[in-house]
Amino acid sequence: MYTGVFTALVTPFTEKQDVDWDSLKKIVQFQLNKGISGLVPVGTTGESPTVSHDENMDVIEAVVKEVNGKVPVIAGTGSNSTDEAVRMTKRAKAIGADASLQVSPYYNKPTQEGLYRHFMTIADTVDLPVVVYNIKGRTGVNIETDTLMRLAKHDNIVAVKEASGDLGQMMEVIRRKPADFAVLSGDDNLALPLTLMGGNGVISVASNIIPQWMEELVKAARRGDIEKAKTIHYELMPLFQAMFLETNPIPVKWAMSEMGLVQDVFRLPLCSPAEETKVKIREALKNQGLI
Repeated sequence: MYTGVFTALVTPFTEKQDVDWDSLKKIVQFQLNKGISGLVPVGTTGESPTVSHDENMDVIEAVVKEVNGKVPVIAGTGSNSTDEAVRMTKRAKAIGADASLQVSPYYNKPTQEGLYRHFMTIADTVDLPVVVYNIKGRTGVNIETDTLMRLAKHDNIVAVKEASGDLGQMMEVIRRKPADFAVLSGDDNLALPLTLMGGNGVISVASNIIPQWMEELVKAARRGDIEKAKTIHYELMPLFQAMFLETNPIPVKWAMSEMGLVQDVFRLPLCSPAEETKVKIREALKNQGLI
């Protein structure tokens, strides 16, 4: 279930800053039609910090309904408050999500023991698979491998989205993990090396616009077709780089607006990219034949 490419969906907004439900359905169908392995609504790429809790759950519910069981939906229900994460995860389970994405608590900088207790409390309280999300660059705290291996013993803690950017740490996680514990890259540009090292795939930003190519990349890597995987990876590298010229999800959402999938609307403090960034993104899109 936790193998392949899982798109970290953007949350589309209307010009009035409301959730654009029609566009949300459209991008879900776009993903399904391109053969995506799964979807992750309301994570970082879905602008989770600026949607209300009710909007967060409404987006998850809309995605679950639109998917209609075709692929797994991993619901973004993480928080820096353990009680809040539990409440949202309970709602996600009731809605019909297949799993939850639980980001490492941010700003309050818990100790490793605090991290362990946070994730264990969620896993103990809600009978829903948990994908732990390690992203030190946004949260300020790294989930150490020893801590993750303690967590991986829990039946409900089934995978990690590894976005530490540390290949050494990723290799150590893959070497030590239980056989049934999945390791997913949180960075598109590291999807290939992580998968070749024995990882399971990627929770991807770029797959918002190129789901079929990300699937081909991971499938080639998993079946050991290294030359094909390398060829795809290097062809996509300029696009990967373009998607992080500014803070995610600014570049990918603007790229999607150029492709006619969503509107170029963000909630502050995020805003449209600078003009020079737009030029570079547009060039990358043209080079890939996307516009």
